[in-house]
Amino acid sequence: MNMSSSLPVIRLKPKANARAIRHGAPWVYDNELVTDRRTKGLTPGALAVLEDADRHPLAIVGVNPLSRIFARVLDRNLDATIDQAWFAAKFTRAQEMRDRLFGAPFYRLIHAEADGLPGVVVDRFGDAVVIQPNAAWAEALLEPMVAALVEVTGVSCVIKNGSGRARGLEGLDEESVVLVGDAPEAPVPVAMNGATYMADLTGGQKTGLFYDQRPNHAFAASLSRDARVLDVFSHVGGFSLAALAGGATSAVAVDGSAAALSLAEAGARAAGVEARFETRKGDAFDVLTALNEEGSKFDVVICDPPAFAPSKPALEKGLRAYERVARLAAPLVAEGGYLGLCSCSHAADLAKFRTASVRGIGRAGRAAQLIHTGFAGPDHPLMPQLAESGYLKSLFFRL
Repeated sequence: MNMSSSLPVIRLKPKANARAIRHGAPWVYDNELVTDRRTKGLTPGALAVLEDADRHPLAIVGVNPLSRIFARVLDRNLDATIDQAWFAAKFTRAQEMRDRLFGAPFYRLIHAEADGLPGVVVDRFGDAVVIQPNAAWAEALLEPMVAALVEVTGVSCVIKNGSGRARGLEGLDEESVVLVGDAPEAPVPVAMNGATYMADLTGGQKTGLFYDQRPNHAFAASLSRDARVLDVFSHVGGFSLAALAGGATSAVAVDGSAAALSLAEAGARAAGVEARFETRKGDAFDVLTALNEEGSKFDVVICDPPAFAPSKPALEKGLRAYERVARLAAPLVAEGGYLGLCSCSHAADLAKFRTASVRGIGRAGRAAQLIHTGFAGPDHPLMPQLAESGYLKSLFFRL
């Protein structure tokens, strides 16, 4: 007997787009389903069979009646069994690509839907991995998933990071816990683009390091030879440490987190560039305003803020914030210098983000050429049927 024959059934409404699911769309919203008392009574994280309005089975899904995303497609093969071996096949496929792309096991191993594990993020740091099970089905099947992760990667430490907005939307707890082995006692050094970054796997933001910006760090470094560099919203020194590795004469990292700046300083020491590196703690908007009042100038200024528009309701406010960043940052760029502006808000698409950025530069009285548009690295693949998987945008201007 196959697994699907024993699972409960949920059904699309007649007007719902079954073709989209057949063509790869990974999500089914609550308003697309026939929801009766039985459907609403399903346990969050349970598996079910999704049928179209004519009762033709479409896929095995993970369900959560508490979430707007009621169902997430796990497998279109109705004979599939969602067990440790199923997870191991997903991890093996994902790892094969990363090992082809990167010389060392420091990368995003699983990028949620794009790697066939909806809502699941796994970042690898050598012998340790940090997992974010951001969907109810993944939380429910955490045990076989982690067993498969250890089986495929051979890591000795698995840390679950329960923080983040996504888990809240799924009705999940925010607990972070070491699931396998012992957490590293010190931050883990990660070499990227000639720089060394210190990743705090248990106390840092998200999984400890943002791998997605790797190609954009590299592009910024290519602009930074003999340059004075300002890195705003720097976290652990993402752009500034890459710029110093690229030959910058000096770099200033600005962030509101003392812990993140301390890790940035440790990264600078590890790479032997601490003499050219300084940090400035404070609200980024306040620091940008103060630097303008001081008459400061830099050859390269990069701003990589948190998601100002994490959802559609926050879009307009978020776009105004991106415009404000550009307006405050542009006057700090020396004539002929470069301004890099980034957004990790999936609600603000590239066109809207670019419009807000250009408007801010214009309001600062500067003229600009757009010289480069960057996205997340290939360890963050984009699922063509899911715009949200392509959230990161970086715009580089010459002013």
